[in-house]
Amino acid sequence: MAEIIQRDGTWTFDGDALRLTPGRDKNVGLLRRSLGELTVPLAALAGVSFEQGKKTGRLRLRLRDGADPLLQATGGKLAEPHDPYQLTVESDRYGVAEYFVDEVRNALLLDQVPSDPVDAYLLPGPSVPLSASAGDGTASFDGEHVRLEWNWKTEEAKAAAGARSLALTDITAVEWHPAVGLENGCLRFTVRGAATKAPPMYDPNSVDLWGFKKDPLMALVAAAVQARLPHPTAPPAVTDVPAKELPGVPRPSAEADHDALLRRLRELGELHKDGVLTDEEFTLAKQAVLKRM
Repeated sequence: MAEIIQRDGTWTFDGDALRLTPGRDKNVGLLRRSLGELTVPLAALAGVSFEQGKKTGRLRLRLRDGADPLLQATGGKLAEPHDPYQLTVESDRYGVAEYFVDEVRNALLLDQVPSDPVDAYLLPGPSVPLSASAGDGTASFDGEHVRLEWNWKTEEAKAAAGARSLALTDITAVEWHPAVGLENGCLRFTVRGAATKAPPMYDPNSVDLWGFKKDPLMALVAAAVQARLPHPTAPPAVTDVPAKELPGVPRPSAEADHDALLRRLRELGELHKDGVLTDEEFTLAKQAVLKRM
């Protein structure tokens, strides 16, 4: 087992997983303190490094793409005090840090852990229910619904619509962006059938963030939702398979093109007119063709 204890936190490696515990130092970010201890399986790692400085050094973990819903939802934009995969190392512990890196790297080699992307989350994301308040609202998530409530700082037209309740099944994407310079950040949900390009201050499915202390807590909500959405690399669910094969319904093929589908629609109309297809069969067959156009 390898372990390094610093004011910034404690990292422990037992050969199968790393346990990352945030420290109580004032420089530890609010997000890391709220996230608490993380267990990162060895299979989720793409690499580890140690960078020396004159006074302090830094341990960094690099996770495989798609392994962590927090990194997926934030796009790797977490600033240094909030990034749970960085650890500040005092100069008198450089030797311990180098030993820690060697142990992890050796385990990656022995277990032949690949560094390529994964197609399923290997970390569970933050536990629910949870709630965070920042910017112009409060975002709460209970595992099934996201609730957005507005405060007195919310833009009037947005607040007039009242609180929002978004079912997880209606959410197709979630993203968190920090405020940078004069540009505001946001927690934004993309909802099926309600896509918008409005700025966050006007978007009823977004919380507008202004770069204040509690902004990173919104990333926890984003990560909790992301962990419960289909993985970005997962194949799309098949929902349009007809109950039975209907005459005239084209089977999916690489050769099908727009003109062929138009011809098939005309054929279906003729089959329906001649009485070969019932009204119900014609409707189902037509819908199946239209969905492929």
